[in-house]
Amino acid sequence: MTRIPSLLLLIAMSVTAWAEPPAEGSAAPAFSLPDQTGEIHSLTDYQGSWLLLYFYPKDDTPGCTTEACQFRDHITVLNALGVKIVGISLDDEASHAAFAAKHELPFTLLADSDGVVTERYDALRNLMVIKVAKRYSFLINPQGVIAERYLDVDPDTHASQVITDVKRLQKLAGSEAEESAETN
Repeated sequence: MTRIPSLLLLIAMSVTAWAEPPAEGSAAPAFSLPDQTGEIHSLTDYQGSWLLLYFYPKDDTPGCTTEACQFRDHITVLNALGVKIVGISLDDEASHAAFAAKHELPFTLLADSDGVVTERYDALRNLMVIKVAKRYSFLINPQGVIAERYLDVDPDTHASQVITDVKRLQKLAGSEAEESAETN
């Protein structure tokens, strides 16, 4: 009998070990979710643009508010770089609407109430009695490929970090395009 619980534990640990956020260079997992106004947004809506898809635990909590307000405060620079911001949590549309209105957030918040999309990005934390999103972000390039992933996010500096990374990646992409044109 002792072997069965040990075997179950081993299986559970193996399944957990296989779950990993999508890697840089891989296609971003698709999504289709309602925003704070009930409008459905899909990954394909953002093709041709840079997209920062950020997962966060809960509307109107200290860290989540700091992170969202940092994106709000840097939105002009992010928009100038062609970056769209989309936040995802397990909160519902009404909660997102109140959070966005209270903090004047000029970007989309998606309601993943059942956690399916959050789980696809391995950003779901299951605490048995409650499920919340981990604070993960994915910078997706205009072709729908994950260019950067952020698995250790500091809400105070994340917006600045994204700006720095987008500038670097855009410069790199420009250099590669230049090299390609010279060889043709």
